[in-house]
Amino acid sequence: MIKVLFFAQLREQLTTSELHLPSSENCNIETLLRNLKARDQNWQRVLSGNTLLVAVNQTICNDNSALQSGDEVAFFPPVTGG
Repeated sequence: MIKVLFFAQLREQLTTSELHLPSSENCNIETLLRNLKARDQNWQRVLSGNTLLVAVNQTICNDNSALQSGDEVAFFPPVTGG
């Protein structure tokens, strides 16, 4: 299983903070995103932003990062500060 977390406005827009999904061979962030976007139009809209950040096991990564069973994937918007 892969634990998927959503933070900040992503959590609010998707009305969920966490999913548990089965893992599969050759799965990466790009594949995971494609599967999540296929859920419905709202998921497609919310997860299509090019400013979306993703971390695997609390390390920022890119769309080619491989996923394994037991991984934690977190999606969040860019962080701003003042």
